[in-house]
Amino acid sequence: MPVPKSERSLAGRAAAHQSWANTPNRSARTAPARAGLDARFLDQAGGDPIRAESLRKAHFAALALKSAKSRRRAAEARALAADLDHQAAEADTEMNTAKATP
Repeated sequence: MPVPKSERSLAGRAAAHQSWANTPNRSARTAPARAGLDARFLDQAGGDPIRAESLRKAHFAALALKSAKSRRRAAEARALAADLDHQAAEADTEMNTAKATP
């Protein structure tokens, strides 16, 4: 029987936390990834470090914008769900009141 996606996600999260708990130097562990990203920006900038820094800042600003939009949409969805729950509760109350009234 296949493992549900939710359980795989929880198992993966637990393993990631355990892995980071066993990492004495977090900075050293992520250094190759940071160096690769810096090299990518430098390559895109044609070797110009000033342009590379601007590309880096633009990249992270775009990520921040994407995150802000995602948080806003999630908040709107939560508000809509709360409103629908409130409307459903009112409808239930109305139905129960109508049933109780002869």
